[in-house]
Amino acid sequence: MPTTATAPFCPSAVTDSVAIPANASLARKMLLFIGPGLLVSIGYMDPGNWATAIEAGSRFGYALLFVVLLASLSGMVLQNLCSRLGIATGRDLAQLSASRYSPGVAKGQWLLAELSILATDLAEVLGAALAFHLLLGVSITTGVVLTAFDTVIVLALQGANFRRLEAIILGLIATIGACFTVELVLIKPFWPDVAAGLKPSWDVLSNQEPLYLAIGILGATVMPHNLYLHSSLVQTRVNGDDDASKASAIKFARLDTIASLSLALLINAAILILAAAAFHKSGHTDVVEIQDAYHLLDPLVGGAVASVLFGIALLAAGQSSTFTGTIAGQVVLEGFLQAKIPCWQRRLITRGLALIPALIGVIWLGDGAVGKMLVLSQVVLSLQLPFALWPLIRFTSDRQLMGPFVNSLTVKIAAWGLFGLISAANLTLMWFWVS
Repeated sequence: MPTTATAPFCPSAVTDSVAIPANASLARKMLLFIGPGLLVSIGYMDPGNWATAIEAGSRFGYALLFVVLLASLSGMVLQNLCSRLGIATGRDLAQLSASRYSPGVAKGQWLLAELSILATDLAEVLGAALAFHLLLGVSITTGVVLTAFDTVIVLALQGANFRRLEAIILGLIATIGACFTVELVLIKPFWPDVAAGLKPSWDVLSNQEPLYLAIGILGATVMPHNLYLHSSLVQTRVNGDDDASKASAIKFARLDTIASLSLALLINAAILILAAAAFHKSGHTDVVEIQDAYHLLDPLVGGAVASVLFGIALLAAGQSSTFTGTIAGQVVLEGFLQAKIPCWQRRLITRGLALIPALIGVIWLGDGAVGKMLVLSQVVLSLQLPFALWPLIRFTSDRQLMGPFVNSLTVKIAAWGLFGLISAANLTLMWFWVS
């Protein structure tokens, strides 16, 4: 695959590596390893997360904050499995699935992975369209159409190396974080109540409505395409085939993952805290749409700053997810089918397919369909997740494949426990939908 600045494909996680000098200081090595976790963390703060967190905070205050915490901790466990797999084997989850399963099963996995990428892009389209609607005053339909032009952004990054892309993503995450920091300062939540919300309370989940939202938060947090993506991205930081080099890479990848997903946790928690402090506390317990949250911030906070910052953060969340979704699509396509297409074509196909249901939903059902479609996109992601988790846990528990980096008994128990919990959550969610 070409790797020069004029390469017609997206940056390759295998060939576009970052050199780690052997004599570099610990701090220098950490700085060089930081990056893959940042790209993955974007999936943990996309517009789908916003929809579930805003409704949870509005309806139940801080009561479901512990669900955000536990979902993020679960994500850290699973993403660390991905980085371990990619570093130990030198192959990503898609490549291994294609080589170790029958062609029919592998193609089925590929289709499910593509469906999850499409569902993610649908959430990005709706989130960016809402941001354009809120900030520019255009209709949501016009906002949906405007999102088609982000293909131009991806085309401009064609051939860019991962360090440049990682820097862009870091800037967008910093933008989102700064916006919510200012908003929380303006809203002044009661922090003892926030701390109380971090304490798990299973009584809160005894009723159908909060349990449904908790499942939505779980589905919005860990995304199937992120598992494929992360197992590929970490290979940009491996500088040796010996066990010592791999062990060092795994250690730094773990730190990168935990630090990056901790940022995502803080942002998701901030969204729920914002909704709880601004809406639930003032009696606005029916705020379930992102656009409702935007318009209500002005009179509640006493100025236009909070709502504008909210819109800017939403736009940044949608656009940053665009980059990682495109790269994930390339990883899945190349891994399962050994097929390569130009980066901009991949982006154009995915965005084109996402625009169709977005436009149909908004035109047919009106602006109120946005929230429903966002939640639906997270349902689709949640339903796809076990199909990516099964091979991930199986592969990382295979001593012949992983060698000394095979999962310990504790990790196996935790991973299969999460698999069972997510599968049970999906079954519960499906029961809610059909009942």
